[in-house]
Amino acid sequence: MNIRNILFLFLLSAFCFLPSVFAQGGIKGKVRNNKGNGIGGATVTARLEGKDVKTVTADSKGNFQMEGLKAGTYNVAFDADGYAIGVKFGVEIKNGSVRDLGDRLILGVDQGTQVIIKGAVFFKEGTSLTAAKVEFERVNDDGSTKSLGSTYSNYSGEFAFRPPVGVTKVRVTARYKGVEASKEITDMVNAGIYRTAITLDISRTEK
Repeated sequence: MNIRNILFLFLLSAFCFLPSVFAQGGIKGKVRNNKGNGIGGATVTARLEGKDVKTVTADSKGNFQMEGLKAGTYNVAFDADGYAIGVKFGVEIKNGSVRDLGDRLILGVDQGTQVIIKGAVFFKEGTSLTAAKVEFERVNDDGSTKSLGSTYSNYSGEFAFRPPVGVTKVRVTARYKGVEASKEITDMVNAGIYRTAITLDISRTEK
């Protein structure tokens, strides 16, 4: 068999193989946060029948494209540092096409990486106080303060607040009908939930 025939057979076999490669499908899209900004470096993993098939990394703007997936119904997982993992279930992939998942792939911040203040306001009898105004102030090393924001206690007297990154000491003040009380939360160095309870010197009969 001469060289020309060998070359012809090689090209023929390669040509026969091409359809199986290019017949496969893929996915593309954009991973964003709750503010609508792309999450650069997000990891995207396609899972088929409980097994990770392929993983790609999004670019600096959160865009990604994954190819070489055989036809089937996938679960697509999205993950990034500082964010809770997200999964899009039942993504159908067809041969010969790239499925566009759009830009609605939104990851929420992982609360395990945040400092969160949670608390409750009570009447002096110990029952929940609804609609108390709760104010938050940063307490600096020199004793000065800076307002961080405010909220109101809900129907069960509870409230929640996420201080800015780097704040380690917060004064929490609850006010209701001219009566107020404060508590300070210190050493908020590590991520986690910091809890407090404030009791106002007012009776529920004075509502």
